[in-house]
This record gives sequence, C-alpha cells and structure tokens, in this order.
Amino acid sequence: MIKIYHNPRCRKSREALNFLQGNKHDFEVVLYLEDKLTLTELKGLIKKLEIKPMDLIRKEEALWKKEYKSQNLGDAQLINLMIKEPKLMQRPIVVKDDKAVVARPLEALESLF
Repeated sequence: MIKIYHNPRCRKSREALNFLQGNKHDFEVVLYLEDKLTLTELKGLIKKLEIKPMDLIRKEEALWKKEYKSQNLGDAQLINLMIKEPKLMQRPIVVKDDKAVVARPLEALESLF
C-alpha cells in the first residue's frame, strides 16, 4: 500500500497527489497536519526515508527560524518537535512498502516505482 503524507495547501504536495491519481496507484492520504503522527509513526517514517531527523525539518519555515533555529536540538527533541509542530516537516512524503521519499522534486517519486 502507498501512503502520501499530504498538506492540501502545499503545491508540491498537490503535485505528488496528482501524480499518484494520474498513474492509477491505489493509495491512502494522510493529512498529517490534522491527524498528528505518533512517535512510533514518525520514527518509522524517518527510518524508511533513511535520513536524520534534522533532514526532515523545513528550515525555511518561519516558525523554525523564529523559535528553534538557534537551539541545539538532538534527534529525540527534533522528533518530538515535529510531532508537536507537524508543519515543520518536509512534504510531501510518499511511502511504498519499506521505502519512502520526500517528493520534492516530484521526480523523486520515480525511485519508488
């Protein structure tokens, strides 16, 4: 099963959703801003992405720059921060089986198929 962690207000996220729809893939949409991820879910995503938690942070987000950029946060703190403030997560994230990508650029999705 394919999952897309989607923010309808994000152009890149809408592009990834359109790609999945246009290629007739069965998928589930997770509106992660409304239904916040659990600790286990977020850790699982990071593992599938094969990245460090800091790599999933949107460093250009105003909230990051204002509140957190100057802090020296460890991995556990970053994960908890993304659970608390999910808009700090890169998007969209598409998961297929045991692999995941941040679909920015859209071509990154091709590595899953």
